Amino acid sequence: MEVREGMSKVVLTVGPGHTLREAARMMSDKGVGAAIVIDDEAPGPRIISERDLLVSIGRGEDPDTERVLDHMSDSVITAAPDWSLERAAADMAARGIRHLVICEGAELIGVLSMRDIMRVWTSAGATSAMTPG
Repeated sequence: MEVREGMSKVVLTVGPGHTLREAARMMSDKGVGAAIVIDDEAPGPRIISERDLLVSIGRGEDPDTERVLDHMSDSVITAAPDWSLERAAADMAARGIRHLVICEGAELIGVLSMRDIMRVWTSAGATSAMTPG
């Protein structure tokens, strides 16, 4: 199965000047665990995830004053829509990330999350060779 079959085509974008509370509200409203950060003054997209929000709040920072710019990832890990879900999952696990930005050429076409992979695998009847032990 390919990434294009599991990725979310609903991509939430936020700006670097949004507060963390605004980003969290938009992510919650869309039911997504990450948002793509588009900054006209910086090349390429960035990403802010629920983990980034959690780390900030855990540090005691104020989500009403903290800006996305100061908490987003500096780089985005991308994948192609024709990657296998197994390749995407292995890459995500190796890098310790939960989201891949899916690009076709230079165009952003979706986001793939670990949750998406699990949804596809379980709905497709994926099984495990593991036995209870």
